[in-house]
Amino acid sequence: MTTRSRGGRLAPPADEVFAVRKRRPVPHEFVLEALAPLGPETRPLFGCLAVYVGEKIVLALRDKPGPDNGVWLATTEEHHAALRRDLPSMRSIEVLGKAVTGWQVLPADAPDFEEAALRACALIEAGDPRIGKVPGEKRKKRDAPRAGASSPPEKIAAGSNAAKRPRARR
Repeated sequence: MTTRSRGGRLAPPADEVFAVRKRRPVPHEFVLEALAPLGPETRPLFGCLAVYVGEKIVLALRDKPGPDNGVWLATTEEHHAALRRDLPSMRSIEVLGKAVTGWQVLPADAPDFEEAALRACALIEAGDPRIGKVPGEKRKKRDAPRAGASSPPEKIAAGSNAAKRPRARR
């Protein structure tokens, strides 16, 4: 039976309050099994399942309607050519909207998908520096003040009414 809460909102029936939410199956679970010796952790990311080894995000697993299903590799543009020699089916991710991004995908519809994904796992296990990023690292570098730089001046638009009239007190 549906009842109203104090605030007047409809409360769900009692059996729905304690219902266990169904979890989605882990996409491409064999990848996590291959990385098991490293003790990977997973977290949701962009509707995918991000895979972390230590502090680095190394992969994202995606299997949903639309393009770019497969294993996403966290890398940088400078490593694309070298990784493509080891993983020929690797390509840029279309759903991110840019021609080239740091993220690359081993597409699930490629004929060598499982072989390529396991090869990527072997590279990660070997500590290959081409795969994996520490989240926020780029942002920290960009936000850090440069040596000898002063703080930015306050921005007040010329002729702006806000600059001419005093603030009203409440």
